Amino acid sequence: MKLTNIFAAAAVAAIAASAAQARDQIRIVGSSTVFPFSTAVAEQFGNTTDFNTPVVESTGSGGGLKLFCAGVGVQHPDITNASRRMKSTEFALCNENGVTDIVESKIGYDGIVVANASSGPTFAVTREQLVMALAEQGSKPMMWNEVDPSLPAIKIEVLGPPPSSGTRDAFEELVMHEGCEGAGIECDGISIREDGIYVDAGENDNLIVSKLEANPNALGVFGFSFLDQNSDKLKGSTVDGVEPTFENIASGDYPVSRSLYYYIKAAHVGVIPGISEYASEFASEAAAGEEGYLVDKGLIPLPSEPFEANADAIANMTKMTGDEWN
Repeated sequence: MKLTNIFAAAAVAAIAASAAQARDQIRIVGSSTVFPFSTAVAEQFGNTTDFNTPVVESTGSGGGLKLFCAGVGVQHPDITNASRRMKSTEFALCNENGVTDIVESKIGYDGIVVANASSGPTFAVTREQLVMALAEQGSKPMMWNEVDPSLPAIKIEVLGPPPSSGTRDAFEELVMHEGCEGAGIECDGISIREDGIYVDAGENDNLIVSKLEANPNALGVFGFSFLDQNSDKLKGSTVDGVEPTFENIASGDYPVSRSLYYYIKAAHVGVIPGISEYASEFASEAAAGEEGYLVDKGLIPLPSEPFEANADAIANMTKMTGDEWN
């Protein structure tokens, strides 16, 4: 047998084996912030269609994209959630591993809040004060009133997401990098201190909520939706004089807000049942529209024009081109 025929036969065998092992359930990984929205859509999708309910895992944005970009095939996830846009380096990694057809969906907005237990002191902070409290560079104060006399005379304790989290990425960009100049700290190479003042609380934002209840003097950093869903237990700090409310995030007045995304592996559409139908549900008015059920869970919906553009991208399974970062 010719060598080319051997390779062809091997390829056919591999495809047949993959088809035989194909999953009948969508697998979704990624952002802990997008997790509750994705889970709500998955449950609605499973309850109202003949498809199985998708499995959703909270792995963090960076961790989810790493899994997503590892390759094509049933052993790899079909969708990854992200509380920031995919980076150009991640897009390149996907392409290197054969994940060349990727569909991007922007689902709405979210604010990153600094919050504590309702029984704790009330905080009104600026981004500059947060930088002075949390930067590895600088004086490294131990008490909030050492940052500014207007702040409570209690130890600085901040529970937040790990480096693999999109929330951590956005916090570093929107707080640390935006506030460094006003804090009098060199912006190049600025990082979060590692002496125990900032505690890496993992990817489970619900765990941060329970820890804040146990320690009312500690502050937590997480997405607005978790504050919204736990408003009976937690209170958000004002940042630069603006309260973290639905209206202030939607209007752009709240300074620490970001867009939320998920990414579809187009090569899996038609192989794993229900991917395009799940995406259509997520993009629908009933889910992500102004009166959608995701708004009740804290999602800040897209304005009408980008909402329609996203719905069109999902309907047409429009692939990313690599020009998105230009």
